[in-house]
Amino acid sequence: MVGFWQPIRILSSIALLIGATVQLRLFAQKPVSIPEEIEWTWEVLPVHPDLQLPNVLLLGDSITRNYFPEVTKDLAGVANVYLMASSTAVGDPRLPRQITEFASMENVRFRVVHFNNGMHGWAYSEVQYKAGFPQLLRVLRSLVDKDGALIWASTAPVRQDETEGATNARVNERNAIALKLVKAAGIVIDDQHALMAQHGDLYQDNVHFNTAGAKIQGDQAASLIHSALGAAHQGRPSTGPHSR
Repeated sequence: MVGFWQPIRILSSIALLIGATVQLRLFAQKPVSIPEEIEWTWEVLPVHPDLQLPNVLLLGDSITRNYFPEVTKDLAGVANVYLMASSTAVGDPRLPRQITEFASMENVRFRVVHFNNGMHGWAYSEVQYKAGFPQLLRVLRSLVDKDGALIWASTAPVRQDETEGATNARVNERNAIALKLVKAAGIVIDDQHALMAQHGDLYQDNVHFNTAGAKIQGDQAASLIHSALGAAHQGRPSTGPHSR
């Protein structure tokens, strides 16, 4: 019997070794960009930044862009609010470069970065999304002051699943992936998903919310940013919008 089972054990070991090698090669592959039909970026900076106020960056996609005006309104006199919105998704190697280029162009340091980029990049698998998320966190850490803060916003639900695109199952899976990583990093959480799950009547289209919905989103984001500014800035002099 020993002679019979030995070749099977050897074949099983070889199969396991081949499987592990394939997995390692997949993880070691250089990330590639999978462009969407329309790629875009949208950047907004304060027209007259106040040198005495801290800087805040909202980084995300068109959903973030929709509630950016409400955040700016809520934080008037409290912070200089910047926006970088993009269709480039987590998992796309362009995203960290774009963020770095934006920060270099604006020449600012941020007290708080509020971020989400979850409604694009559906051609990327959740494995690729998970692999790209730590690099996103590293580049965002490089933008904030030493005592600054990051705030991650969960991705809101979609009104209806799309055949080729966003589905609530995939939104939930990506939120779960990100949540585990941001919790481990001690990052503040803005649960936009739970918030907007209560407002299914406020959709403007399948993924965006109307003006009333954007106000609700912006008010919650601004409240958390305001709290983070207070925690980061107690007893610390302002760095101003163009400080290093």
